Amino acid sequence: MATADAKRRLRERPMGVTIVLSIVGYALVIGTFVLDLPIYPDLTLEQINLLTHAIAVINVAATVLLVAGWYWIRAGEVEKHRLAMIGAFALILLFLVVYLLRVGGGGDKIFDGPTLVRYAYLIMLAIHILLSIVAVPVVLYALILGLTHTPAELRETSHARVGRIAAASWVLSLVLGVVTYLLLNHIYSYEFGM
Repeated sequence: MATADAKRRLRERPMGVTIVLSIVGYALVIGTFVLDLPIYPDLTLEQINLLTHAIAVINVAATVLLVAGWYWIRAGEVEKHRLAMIGAFALILLFLVVYLLRVGGGGDKIFDGPTLVRYAYLIMLAIHILLSIVAVPVVLYALILGLTHTPAELRETSHARVGRIAAASWVLSLVLGVVTYLLLNHIYSYEFGM
């Protein structure tokens, strides 16, 4: 009964739920960056690097699922699309946990490469961060609509339009995140600061 009631609320108020969940997500990230919360363990550089690599793997896997989901919906395979998008969202939740642990428990990696590459790196990083911020509410809204409506009902909602925006911004953000990860951790080097 409680599950049916919650689903009904989600279905009736997808925008309100999207706003609340977006604020919670933003608060977690901003709180980790701005407040020195004693909830995170102090990490060694080795642990930070391990978490950084795990984040990259999670992002690559999420990108693969998003692209597969996009392909499957264009091919009319709705159930495969649905599972791929739910899987990608689950990976992003895992990313959030690992990312907050990494940021909250570690220092900063500062890009140490040639000046022109550094500018390109910073531009890509800025676009990645901006798209990550923008993607949160559109991804949540598309997901909530997808989870609370049948495929036939979704045709009467903005799910397809919002989903295209969500997937495009999300994929581009993830790809830029992986490229900046490669530049910082494998192609060039970094200085570590606490």
